[in-house]
Amino acid sequence: MRFVPVTCDEQVDMLARVGVGSIDDLFADIPETARLGRPLRIPDAMSEIELAAHIEGLACRNVDSGRVISFLGGGCYDHYVPAVVDSVVSKPAFFTAYTPYQPEVSQGTLQAVYEYQSMICQLTGMEVANASMYDGATAFAEAALMAARVTKRRQVVVSGAVHPEWRETLRTYTGAGMLEVVEVPPAGGMSDAASIARAVSEQTAAVMVASPTFYGTLEDLAGLATVAHDAGALLVAGTNPILLGVMEPPAVYGADIVVAEGQPLGNPMSFGGPGLGIFACWQEHLRQMPGRVVGRTKDVDGRTGFVLTFSTREQHIRREKATSNICSNHALNALAAGVYLSAVGEAGLAGIGAACVAKAHYLEAALVADGRFEREFAAPFAHEFTLRYAGDVPSMQAALLESGFLAGLDLGRFATEDAGLVLFAVTERRTRAQLDRFVEEVSVL
Repeated sequence: MRFVPVTCDEQVDMLARVGVGSIDDLFADIPETARLGRPLRIPDAMSEIELAAHIEGLACRNVDSGRVISFLGGGCYDHYVPAVVDSVVSKPAFFTAYTPYQPEVSQGTLQAVYEYQSMICQLTGMEVANASMYDGATAFAEAALMAARVTKRRQVVVSGAVHPEWRETLRTYTGAGMLEVVEVPPAGGMSDAASIARAVSEQTAAVMVASPTFYGTLEDLAGLATVAHDAGALLVAGTNPILLGVMEPPAVYGADIVVAEGQPLGNPMSFGGPGLGIFACWQEHLRQMPGRVVGRTKDVDGRTGFVLTFSTREQHIRREKATSNICSNHALNALAAGVYLSAVGEAGLAGIGAACVAKAHYLEAALVADGRFEREFAAPFAHEFTLRYAGDVPSMQAALLESGFLAGLDLGRFATEDAGLVLFAVTERRTRAQLDRFVEEVSVL
């Protein structure tokens, strides 16, 4: 495409053809008070050297996890990413590809996605997994819509212990009245099973929970599954894939749909995204699963091949019959997750999960013993935990940032009733010396 400059005479001619005398006439419908009325305040042009220095200066103002010790969590975690992950996903054949519609030239991508799906099934205990969603929040919302299709019902009961951003995304998806969303407040940092049981009805398509919860606590999934199934509803369970290396998969406890944020699997924090949405279910519900699936088959010569299948998106069939209007996915992030799982292996993932849990319990006990924090919930936890701080949380975090620590997540940002609560996450990257030094810094606040 070649762009040809337009002369002043040509501009006048173009304006005349649309019946206006000037450029300003094109904006006559915009109130004068809404117009800028002056040139944009844009800096003068820079040379390449000056611009590079300017951008580097801006970048240095960001405090990234390589320069501080992070205890942030709540959906985005500072795990170690093996070098092999970046090496593989940086190959042009992967990172420049979009949807592998032509299997004859996309076998590498298709097989990589198929292996990812297979590993997700092993992790979650489910029978089928899709080729990923945008993130954990969209996977959660899509699970609600899928449950409605499966059960032919139009209500979901959601635990208030689920991540508030996941719940907000669900409300956005259903805001047009597609589903009725009933939220049940948590009790003691966990789902209130008794209140959920009272909330379900013959119209309930799914009971939607997460374990670990937003507060880091572990749910009684088996009991919640009973509540859902007794009402003829499905159980949608959110989880953390790293912890599935040391915990029983949600399928064991009766989950019908399992969703998760896949960022912990080989994806850097990257300012909070992108991540990927893990989504898995039972074979019987395959045709109602959103997104797309890669299947393994054989060609006419009997050779193993891979191809997109069950892609019931609006791009492939009539919109009213589509299982989802989600038009893409985060396949490159899913590839990173697959490479990560292949690199660390079953024993490695179990070791990472066990290290996270052990270090989190060590830090939690030390912070409570120091006296500046106290336990808020009695429920068991894994590698995240919530404590109540005795003073002002933002001031505490600001002081510790000066000492090189990101001191957890202020839960008062999400709900006024959680003011004073701080969520800490501890990953395998944290050393004993770092944990001890953090407690020492807290003790002198």
